[in-house]
Amino acid sequence: MKNKILNRREISDLEMLAIGAYEPLEGFLCQKDYLSVIKNMRLADGQPWSIPITLSATEEEADKFDIGDEIELNVGTGFIPVRDSDDHEGRSYITVAILQLEEKYLYDKELEAELVYRTKEDKHPGVKALYQQGEVLLGGKVKVLKRPYGDELIEYRLDPIESKRVFKEKGWKKIVGFQTRNPIHRAHEYIIKCALEISDGLFLHPLVGETKPGDVSARTRMKCYEILVEKYFPKERVVLAVNPAAMRYAGPREAVFHALIRKNYGCTHFIVGRDHAGVGKYYGTYDAQKIFDQFAPGEIGIEILKFENSFYCRHCGGYATKKTCPHPDDQHLDLSGTQVRELLAVGELPPEEFTRPEVAKILIEEYQLKKPETSNQ
Repeated sequence: MKNKILNRREISDLEMLAIGAYEPLEGFLCQKDYLSVIKNMRLADGQPWSIPITLSATEEEADKFDIGDEIELNVGTGFIPVRDSDDHEGRSYITVAILQLEEKYLYDKELEAELVYRTKEDKHPGVKALYQQGEVLLGGKVKVLKRPYGDELIEYRLDPIESKRVFKEKGWKKIVGFQTRNPIHRAHEYIIKCALEISDGLFLHPLVGETKPGDVSARTRMKCYEILVEKYFPKERVVLAVNPAAMRYAGPREAVFHALIRKNYGCTHFIVGRDHAGVGKYYGTYDAQKIFDQFAPGEIGIEILKFENSFYCRHCGGYATKKTCPHPDDQHLDLSGTQVRELLAVGELPPEEFTRPEVAKILIEEYQLKKPETSNQ
């Protein structure tokens, strides 16, 4: 049987397809759906979907495949749980799924970059990954044989069917989801607790798929979340699990994508704050909130909680936003990500008003070993 080796992003996408986190998708997009998604943020049948989920191949690879082929999708053995490893001995790659090839088609990378990422610059990490893909897209449904869990954080994986069961057992009807690829600072904590005031429970759901170089490692981030939940949140009102998806850094488009995913996990509400899923200066501060106005009320299937940028106000003596604080900017403690990283890299704790000391100490261990590149909150 013909085969195709998956990269890290494609492995994440396959896992999300396997567990139902990408519903209504059943595989990698065919051309009609692909074009509709990049141009209209909808599948061809009109259902909202904002990020193209595709499988690329080089022209040389694609020439080996014929429409109707069943193609083995392979991953490295490091992406298979240890308990399945007995029959993998001596093998570099393992077949985890079968792609029923329905279409193979050329696509315009620059058009996708412009429409999805709002830039054609390869300095943007999402655009860079796009430009490095093959020239041909392979579309069709997938049948998963062995789930590619990834090589760590297996203990935190909670599939949509399981999260929905947990929420039901807890009696939660109003569940707010929170997306992050970074450690949670006090500003995040503030908006999460505001959302908890009007909901039954929190689904703290950090993304642990592929991120760009310089982002804090997934294992370190999980340590930060654990200590926050243990010390600063009502544990009975929080469920902590990981989102296996890869990061695209697509800003507004990715905010919609993240909302749709959390709907599939059973959330009824989803927090969208400042520059959600942004990077650099490619998106406006609240573009990720405005994009939801392009959909009819209820169409996404999850309610969006839009929060202003929060900060510590010295005069107020607590956290606030421009909506609640009347004081000038010189009273606001609002450190940049670069400033925080510089402090952590030399072993200095940021102000306690900005980051919990317990979290800062965990981060210092990583930042002293490797100083990350600039990245947004």
